[in-house]
Amino acid sequence: MFHVKHSPVKGRGAQSGAVPTRFGLAARDVDGDWRDHVETLAKEEGGPPVKLRTTVTEERPKSILTFNQSPDVPFDRSVNAYRGCEHGCVYCFARPTHAYHDLSPGLDFETRLFAKPNAAALLRTTLAKRGYTPKPIALGTNTDPYQPIERDYRITRAILEVCLETRHPVTITTKSDRVLDDADLLAAMARDNLVAVAISVTSLDPVLSGKLEPRCAAPAKRLAALGKLVELGVPVHCSISPIIPAITDEFIEGIIARVAELGVQSVGWIPLRLPHEVAPLFREWLAVHYPERAGKVMSIVREIRGGRDNDPNFHSRFNPQGVWPDLIRSRFKVACKRAGIGKARFELDCSRFSAPKVGGQLRLL
Repeated sequence: MFHVKHSPVKGRGAQSGAVPTRFGLAARDVDGDWRDHVETLAKEEGGPPVKLRTTVTEERPKSILTFNQSPDVPFDRSVNAYRGCEHGCVYCFARPTHAYHDLSPGLDFETRLFAKPNAAALLRTTLAKRGYTPKPIALGTNTDPYQPIERDYRITRAILEVCLETRHPVTITTKSDRVLDDADLLAAMARDNLVAVAISVTSLDPVLSGKLEPRCAAPAKRLAALGKLVELGVPVHCSISPIIPAITDEFIEGIIARVAELGVQSVGWIPLRLPHEVAPLFREWLAVHYPERAGKVMSIVREIRGGRDNDPNFHSRFNPQGVWPDLIRSRFKVACKRAGIGKARFELDCSRFSAPKVGGQLRLL
């Protein structure tokens, strides 16, 4: 069971530790997590709540390029510079990955982070291997490559520098205007058709965004970043995702109209997904922030997911069925037509790839 607080945890998406049970981990007492316990003790003693601090652990993996064979995603390889994400989006489908490390998909996921400082060096070694065949590398498939700690670690920038040097194509998905910190690299890569950037805009309401994704850039900043990237000649895509029934769907037309004004020619949407521990975390979030409509939201979610909180199956997980998604598709189509947005596709150039130097020598042929 999850302990539901009557007041939200400020600055965080998850409202508790939400200890996973899929792997038989021992349950924790009090509020489900020691962090909650410390906060409770502080309140009982009359003091202010203890602020949840973010910690970062550096790790040194032996490989960095991950391959997948999923038939419903547009990439077959990805790089994730970080594990965990301080943005704290309560709906994040990547939260369950923390459970594999005996950490909470709740508050641990957004406060106990892991960074991979050697990611760029590992990527360089991988790209230099004999027989390597280039295809676009996806950044931001699990956790955001431009979350706040990127400001100090600059791992994503180092990865982009390797890709620019080797003329290797890259796609980026983010919720942060911090992507503009690498505008120089992105503009240079765009000139050779080596990069495309997707920025997710969930709503146009900064108050709602502060509850839903508390440490992300405000919606206005994300829109401004899209406009700036357009000016730089970088191919951009606006992802209206996830669309949450009765919470964010009211913003569909407004977002499409705004990005069209900025010159964005590619827009898409993804429905809310609630795999594993994300479902109870999201239910808890609803109970804290929107108790009056929690039942309605979850009723629609179950309706479009075949009576379940989540549909894990390939293809259908991104293609919900029923009256509600049909209505969203119709609204989306009409809004795009009204805004003059077509179906832009980004075909990045893999033909310019040149294997990197490793240890001061070119790759042996």
